[in-house]
Amino acid sequence: MKQILIYSDSLSWGIIPGTRNRLPFEKRWPGVFESTLKTTGKNVRVFENCLNGRRTCWPDPYKDGRDGSQGLAQVIEMHSPLALVILMLGTNDFQCMHNNNAWVSAQGMAKLVEIVRKAPIEPGMPVPSIMIVCPPLISKPKGTMTEKFRGADEKCARLPAELARVAKELSTLYFDANSVTGTSPLDGVHLDANQHELLGRAMAESNIL
Repeated sequence: MKQILIYSDSLSWGIIPGTRNRLPFEKRWPGVFESTLKTTGKNVRVFENCLNGRRTCWPDPYKDGRDGSQGLAQVIEMHSPLALVILMLGTNDFQCMHNNNAWVSAQGMAKLVEIVRKAPIEPGMPVPSIMIVCPPLISKPKGTMTEKFRGADEKCARLPAELARVAKELSTLYFDANSVTGTSPLDGVHLDANQHELLGRAMAESNIL
């Protein structure tokens, strides 16, 4: 069995846009990803480690534990042996309290890649492959996301290109979620159920295993 870790934020946690509710596992893209792989004969197990508000490497001034670089090495150690680690972060790097552009956010992702590769796994266990996933770009924030992500749609515009460059430089796999879906028209940040379905299936069909 190949074990896969998805390390992400609310887009993968499955928050339902406009609510504080959560889609069930089979409707979230990690669940769709796992079930689609299994239908093709792949023997896989997907672990979700997805926290609302998680950044690549910045803290949230209002909520603890949102710096994605803190504790990542232990998460890798916890779930090893892993065949693949999927890193899908960046959206929250553009919250209004951070003065980040796409290049800066991509450097945060590069830091996470290095942490995964240096994690203290047991001797003889494989260093997992890594896939960087660029999240769907923030469109015009709406509703409760308006103030938190004001201006984020402009700041994040070059994220696909910057993450692709980091993936190439660090020799990781890369997938741009924008190739299959955008964000929900309800809040401009998260994913609707049909968008989770599109992303999960596309990821499974990308020949990453």
